[in-house]
Amino acid sequence: MTVREDILADRLNAEPTIFKGCSSSELGVIVGVAALVWLPVSLLLAGLMGAVTMGFGLAGVGVVATVVATASLFQRLKRNRPDGYYQQRFVIWLHDRGFRRAPFVRRTGAWDIGRNFHAPLPSRDR
Repeated sequence: MTVREDILADRLNAEPTIFKGCSSSELGVIVGVAALVWLPVSLLLAGLMGAVTMGFGLAGVGVVATVVATASLFQRLKRNRPDGYYQQRFVIWLHDRGFRRAPFVRRTGAWDIGRNFHAPLPSRDR
């Protein structure tokens, strides 16, 4: 009887890539944001032209084009970089513009422990 070691999905270190280097959660966010943008815009444009139902088709095409373009952008950003790189870069970008505090140490320069005197060592006499 042979023992077979299967790769189990719950033992992976990161989410597997699904499309152009993006994981399923990243693709879900891209699709959600694209739909929130394209659906109202396309329905408004199609309504102005008198064919409201055509707006859904236009929104579908816009969402697909946005997903392909954004996934290609993320693929370039993530190339040869560690997991979570672009999320950290985004947090640092927000910190630099004052929108959010970064949880990272962003200080450059010499470090000091802040003491002016040496603490006495415990004696070895017991």
